[in-house]
Amino acid sequence: MFDRLQAVEDEFVSLEASLSDPEIGNDQARLREVTRRYKDLTPVVDCVRRYRVRTADAEAARELLGMASEDERELLRDELSSAEADLSAMTEELRLLMLPKDPNDGRAVIMEIRGAEGGEEANLFAGDLYDMYRAYASSKGWQVEVLSEDRSDLGGINLVVMVVRGDTVWSHMKFEGGTHRVQRVPVTESQGRIHTSSATVLVLPEAEEVEVDIDDKDLEVDVYRASGAGGQHVNTTDSAVRITHKPTGIVVTMQDERSQLQNRARAMTVLRARLLQAAQDEQNAAMSAERRSQVGGGGRGEKIRTYNFKENRLTDHRIGFTIYRLQDVLSGDLDEAVEALAAYERAKQLAGQQ
Repeated sequence: MFDRLQAVEDEFVSLEASLSDPEIGNDQARLREVTRRYKDLTPVVDCVRRYRVRTADAEAARELLGMASEDERELLRDELSSAEADLSAMTEELRLLMLPKDPNDGRAVIMEIRGAEGGEEANLFAGDLYDMYRAYASSKGWQVEVLSEDRSDLGGINLVVMVVRGDTVWSHMKFEGGTHRVQRVPVTESQGRIHTSSATVLVLPEAEEVEVDIDDKDLEVDVYRASGAGGQHVNTTDSAVRITHKPTGIVVTMQDERSQLQNRARAMTVLRARLLQAAQDEQNAAMSAERRSQVGGGGRGEKIRTYNFKENRLTDHRIGFTIYRLQDVLSGDLDEAVEALAAYERAKQLAGQQ
């Protein structure tokens, strides 16, 4: 590992020099790439340099022990013990830092949440998930931009599409894609019986314009009159936009904005994200395959998590993780569940390196 770390530090120094190069500054795509890589390597190099300092401290303490008086030896032994403990902790920190990076780390996230099985109760639960993720984003200082929101008759969510922006959004939210199952007494239930319903969550990394080449000739753009909430202007002008990417068959619609241009821009944001995901998955069928892998058919039997209200319980079925703080989680306290998934992923990566 330490041989690799020298190469990492050499690359870091080279990137540092590149950031002050005027030619790099004139190439925005290259500048983003260099800046992202520099940010990735910064904690690794910082740890390497701290490791060197404590190694020197340990060596100095060992050397001085041989010539120290009895009174000084106790202090030197304490210093050596402290330095060795720090070195052990930093070795483990470096092992984690040197794990392969997710290529989407640092990206914003596009999320789609919709009710699945269970009728209006599924839509109400989708609304609960929507509120949960917004509260979680707020606690992290992330920015949320709602691209499209379609409310159900009782105020639940038929479908909401939003962008969440922040340096650590992807690393935290990438585990959320899938079918989420709820077990509770619905507000629509008159007999007090517990029902099981589900909502689906789709998580995509946002793509930058320069990353996805979209030929205008491959797009079929339809405009039409928006429906639903939005006021007189929205409902009486052709402001809604539907974009079809003909090579892949991906269709994106947007109608929430008053302007056709604004709706088109938002639709293109979602389309780029879906095409980026398709490229990463190496699937010409694009989003359809990734959608099935994350949300399947939305069936209750395909769940990744269960939210049981009677037991105040959240269970993640992928790793067998359970906590009995459901109300806290729904209020946005997702860290414990997210960290359990991240730790599981790290453990698998570390096992693969051994």
